[in-house]
Amino acid sequence: MKEFIVYVDEERFVSDITPAEMDDFLARGWRHVGRRFFRYSSGYYDSVFRHVAPLRIRLANFSLSKSQRRTLRKNSDLEVVLRPLEITPEIEELFERHKRRFAFGIPESIYNFLPRDARDNPCEALEMCVYRGGELLAASFFDVGERAVSSVYAIFAPEETGRRLGIFTMLLEIDWALKNKKEFFYQGYCFEEESFYDYKKRFRGVEKFDWTGNWKTF
Repeated sequence: MKEFIVYVDEERFVSDITPAEMDDFLARGWRHVGRRFFRYSSGYYDSVFRHVAPLRIRLANFSLSKSQRRTLRKNSDLEVVLRPLEITPEIEELFERHKRRFAFGIPESIYNFLPRDARDNPCEALEMCVYRGGELLAASFFDVGERAVSSVYAIFAPEETGRRLGIFTMLLEIDWALKNKKEFFYQGYCFEEESFYDYKKRFRGVEKFDWTGNWKTF
């Protein structure tokens, strides 16, 4: 039987929402930048049409892989600071270095993903900053709902690729979600087809949204 394809392309602006309402938005495939919420079921990557798949981890089914354990051990020498969302000049400078990793679709600014003023975020948002000897090596940003955490964006020093800092900060966010008794961790979008974002698929407990209201084991 041929698979039924659902086309979704929506946008809305939301001033303030409760944590429970944030959970509901996430569960229906929405993402946001500041007060602009959006969701779409298809897009282009490297000039090729792709099918978009929102992902989340059901945390009751999550466990660390051997590779993820190695990543945590490799970065055990680093200092981790958790604090409310605040885009500092230090973070802006790291973003400018981080974006050099991309061959196409290069974002202009970190504000493509985050509000310039944290007060414009409609829900609680936190950042995880990773330091070595006072030098910022990585930072990730996530929203907090009532039962869910949503990873927004992550940046890291490109010369430290061997540390897998993007995976490291995601694991830190998952750990925070578990300790705070959350049910879901949303990694954001990936594509059904192979792409740069396939690392998001490589977590135990991953589920995929089918654009008809259902989440299915990936």
